[in-house]
Amino acid sequence: MCGINGIFAYAPAAAPVDPDELLRSRECMRSRGPDAADVWLSDDRRVGLGHRRLAIIDLSEGGRQPMRRGEHVIVFNGEIYNYQELRARLEAKGRTFTSHSDTEVLLALYDEMGEAMLTELRGMFAIMLWDGAKRRMFLARDPYGIKPLYYADARGTLRVASQVKALIGGGQVDKQFDPAAAAGFFLRGTVPEPFTMYRAIRALPAGTFCYVGGN
Repeated sequence: MCGINGIFAYAPAAAPVDPDELLRSRECMRSRGPDAADVWLSDDRRVGLGHRRLAIIDLSEGGRQPMRRGEHVIVFNGEIYNYQELRARLEAKGRTFTSHSDTEVLLALYDEMGEAMLTELRGMFAIMLWDGAKRRMFLARDPYGIKPLYYADARGTLRVASQVKALIGGGQVDKQFDPAAAAGFFLRGTVPEPFTMYRAIRALPAGTFCYVGGN
């Protein structure tokens, strides 16, 4: 289990990413990733990604996130069970790797296939990947929704995190209560996705992906 978060100021009029907000949001998820933490900010301060790490597959520094390869930067929560098979396939095409992590395989696979890579993955995952070449953010979640991913989109800025409390903890997301979520909780004993207890925050549905921004 890891904690991922990110901010993307996609509208020209939106304020640049506040590094303090990014850190506040990330540190709300300290319990999800006690082994390490890091952030990445684009040169123009329009994009920021954060990660709290629970090291499982690659315990070395090579598995640290956010992970960058060329124009792509990723934060990822989960485990790809067939990553060694995917890596071998990519190596046969000439790809080289510097770590033993499944995260690096995801970066290479996205570069090779884009969103079509999701059909190749066997595992549980929540992915936030910045495609710098196309100036867009890619979000994806595993088919069973094992790994959570929440977002808030307001005033030309997208905020994403593994937990609702992390989005609230950043200090820039509206905390207005959502009565529809409460009704679902009392009827079913749980808040039905994509709702949360806050009107401004929604869950990315299980088994879906989306892009935000783009040239």
